[in-house]
Amino acid sequence: MNEVFLDTVGLIAVWDRRDQWHDAATAAFALLCAEGAVIITTTFVLAECGNALARTRLRQNPVDLRRSLETDGGLINPADADWHEAWVRYEAGHPGSPGLVDELSFAVMRLLGLRRAFTNDRHFADAGFETLF
Repeated sequence: MNEVFLDTVGLIAVWDRRDQWHDAATAAFALLCAEGAVIITTTFVLAECGNALARTRLRQNPVDLRRSLETDGGLINPADADWHEAWVRYEAGHPGSPGLVDELSFAVMRLLGLRRAFTNDRHFADAGFETLF
């Protein structure tokens, strides 16, 4: 399986040259492209990116990615069951636990059998996924 889940942390790191993880994320993304990885994310991750970048010069980046992922079939709109699972896990958490969008990402990744995440967010590693930078 050559599929990779795109997380907000990774996307913003690639897009924003001032991000502390930009160099590591850019190198990791180049490797994914070279290996022909199939990229997947959720509408919620894109919404999170859109909100984070709405007032910046990078505003168009999530728009372009959305169009590309919709064309390629890589944009997942989570089902009600995923939404419910994410909320159950979020409610059971504590300060410092994964946020709601991360919990939703984990639910979708488990459903699709994805193991790799384009992020360095420790919550993904703690949830048993491989982080790529």
